[in-house]
Amino acid sequence: MTTRLRAEVISSPFEKGLDEDDEDDDEELPLTLENVEKVLDELRPYLMSDGGNVRVAAIDGPVVRLELEGACGTCPSSTMTMKMGLERRLKEVIPEISDVVQAMPSAPDLTFEAVNEVLDGVRPFLSVAGGQVEIVDLTGAQSVQPNLILSLTGKSASLHSVKQEITQRVHRYFMLANLRVEWQPN
Repeated sequence: MTTRLRAEVISSPFEKGLDEDDEDDDEELPLTLENVEKVLDELRPYLMSDGGNVRVAAIDGPVVRLELEGACGTCPSSTMTMKMGLERRLKEVIPEISDVVQAMPSAPDLTFEAVNEVLDGVRPFLSVAGGQVEIVDLTGAQSVQPNLILSLTGKSASLHSVKQEITQRVHRYFMLANLRVEWQPN
């Protein structure tokens, strides 16, 4: 007896023409929070499979503000997800929507104190390895292109992975895509 396994085809809800046979896809809905959530519920399994989600931050007239959460919030493709996926599908079903914009979660201000809080999370591990990390300079904290210069000394100072981990922690904490983290040469 031969057993055939049927491969399940998983289609992205962001692809045009998904569920073309579904009559509800052609139904236009009025702009309400409930209807926006209904459309987003179609798309959430796809976002969740990538470790993310989406939340309605606000509806301001015909503008819907969405906040991408989890991995989707920090993903380099978040703009593409927002515009080509979420916005396109929402506008198809709710034509009243004029724009869908990404709301950024509130993040702490970029200050010496706040950067030191992040660095305090790695300092104990560095000290065990005989290393230290310090802030050399912070410029343009309120500008479009803030710049943070750090110094890493000790045995781990030459380890690229340590610098990379610290850089990632700083970016995650402040959620500033344009924050440039540089390392002072030893």
